[in-house]
Amino acid sequence: QVQLVESGGGLVQAGDSLRLSCAASGRTFSSYTMGWFRQAPGKEREFVAAISWNGGRTYYADSVKGRFTISRDNAKKMVYLQMNSLKPEDTAVYYCAAASIIGAVGNGNEYDYWGQGTQVTVSS
Repeated sequence: QVQLVESGGGLVQAGDSLRLSCAASGRTFSSYTMGWFRQAPGKEREFVAAISWNGGRTYYADSVKGRFTISRDNAKKMVYLQMNSLKPEDTAVYYCAAASIIGAVGNGNEYDYWGQGTQVTVSS
């Protein structure tokens, strides 16, 4: 069992940066693939980024590649999403997710646990 709690969201202006954090509980955290997803009002949830169990592999949606960076600290049971050069279209609720066995990192249905989400609003 893994519980996830996101933090770090807020209201920023276009071009600003934010760092989201996801605190995890559970003894097997280090074995999970971790992902970030987001959902904007009226839109479907979409994949943002993912990181393998040891941080050796990272994956990004094309829309955030080069601007966002995912990282993890297994000793602290934390996952981070550094978001730079934010755009109004990045406005969404951001969710942290954990998957014990993953095929397609971008498929939210393959993740076992989800956090409650943190709101990110980017004004123009």
